[in-house]
Amino acid sequence: MTSVDESLAQKFSELWPHLNERQRRLVVGAEAKALGRGGVTAAARAAGMSRPTVQRAMGELAEPPETIAPARSRRPGGGRKRTVDLDPGLVEALEALVDPDSRGEPESPLRWTTKSTRVLADALTASGHPVSHVRVAEILHSLHYSLQGNAKTAEGAQHPDRDAQFRHINAQAKSRLRRGLPVISVDTKKKELVGDDPAYKNGGKEWQRKGDPVAVGVQDFPNPAIGKAVPYGVYDIGANAGWVLVGDDGDTAAFAVQALRRWWQSMGSEAYPNADRLLICADAGGS
Repeated sequence: MTSVDESLAQKFSELWPHLNERQRRLVVGAEAKALGRGGVTAAARAAGMSRPTVQRAMGELAEPPETIAPARSRRPGGGRKRTVDLDPGLVEALEALVDPDSRGEPESPLRWTTKSTRVLADALTASGHPVSHVRVAEILHSLHYSLQGNAKTAEGAQHPDRDAQFRHINAQAKSRLRRGLPVISVDTKKKELVGDDPAYKNGGKEWQRKGDPVAVGVQDFPNPAIGKAVPYGVYDIGANAGWVLVGDDGDTAAFAVQALRRWWQSMGSEAYPNADRLLICADAGGS
């Protein structure tokens, strides 16, 4: 499939849930006319329509608007039955395919899937539910799914016990929270360059006289005498409270331990005076 076909298919899949059948025909006809030579074939392929249907739509566009009844998309009784009416098990089969790869909370009103409509349509057709990718997109929209781009979440092959590991961590955290014991999550935050000579640019803004911005260095080379500010965050899950220590000696294991020690001395020991153990949740970062 060419990039033109893919672009049209994407456009059509987003528009279809908002248009009736006549409006869809007119949109496809208009796209075919705009593409010129070969436009009928490209538009028909992207929309999942037949070439004669697209050609008739182009003829409808040439008619004066007042001769077309706006309230009806086709003759009474005309047209095929809806795919979901002809195949009552289609929606259930599609949900079964999408659900294992859904993202977000199950009760969330907004759900999305990482599988493309073409992959889903091929899988449904192979399992005895012949359907086009356009129909799949329509059904997904009606089920409150939306199309999403890729996200950097893949970390290579997963350990077979990955799910069990996270369930164990979650159970441990809940057990300690019920007993009033501290459970914290730790992480190094975004490092920042510090120094006044030169001053470094950041993404924030502040009020200044027009035409008189704060001057900063052209290059963001770190000052070897100062280095970078390293914020280390500690989040107390039970108290829903955060704490940050800022250092400048690098994101080392010693710095992480010192941050935990200071959090306990300044906040943790007061909040949990009778605690005899501490659960620390951390990712697989450098520190």
